[in-house]
Amino acid sequence: MADPTRPVIGYPAPPASNGTAYAAHPTQNPPPTYFNVSSNPYYSNHPAANQQRVTFLRRLFAVIIGFIIIGTILFIMWLVLRPQLPQFRVETLTLDKFNVSNSMVSGNWDARFTVRNPNSKINLYYTHVEAAVFYKMDSIAETSVPPFDQGKKNETGVRATFASVSAYVDDWDGISNERGRGSVEFNLKMVARVKFKAGAWWDRRRIVRVYCPNLLVGVSENSLNGTLTGGPRQCRVGL
Repeated sequence: MADPTRPVIGYPAPPASNGTAYAAHPTQNPPPTYFNVSSNPYYSNHPAANQQRVTFLRRLFAVIIGFIIIGTILFIMWLVLRPQLPQFRVETLTLDKFNVSNSMVSGNWDARFTVRNPNSKINLYYTHVEAAVFYKMDSIAETSVPPFDQGKKNETGVRATFASVSAYVDDWDGISNERGRGSVEFNLKMVARVKFKAGAWWDRRRIVRVYCPNLLVGVSENSLNGTLTGGPRQCRVGL
């Protein structure tokens, strides 16, 4: 028969008759600990992780400060230099040996431009210039313009000559109709590689695009030659 005074394993010992508690049984397991903060990885201190975080923040701040410094320098340079795009103006446009037959166009165009450098502190260097004459959206002839340089506040005369033996034009009827009214409208386009340079400490290279639209050349239905009407025309310039 079991001893009624023996404590049950897993339960606290009942108080003794003399007021003292029985000692726990040697095989009794201690109660589990559910909130051991020191063993929880979310609450533990990792010196290596903290060091990586500090290093990342330092690098981030260094990058931000670097961008601020570079941006400030560029802004000051822009305030000092105030770079502007060159200005193009068509002075004359002549046409000879002009002929249209069954969608094929032939002729010679001679365009004279005035190119102005509006910058007071920047020199311009045109290293490669391509030009083309259009009727509406159809290219008729292309040519290259020799490289040239421009000093500050300088104006330069530029000439571009075009020749077409048999260029296809989709709306050749439109040319015939315009000739019947006494003039044909052409467009000129130019693409130039330009270096902007200020002294020995600043230079930038840009692709400059020039568009000279609505150039009316007076050439009648029975004539092979014509010249620009309405005087010089300013061109649109962009990057």
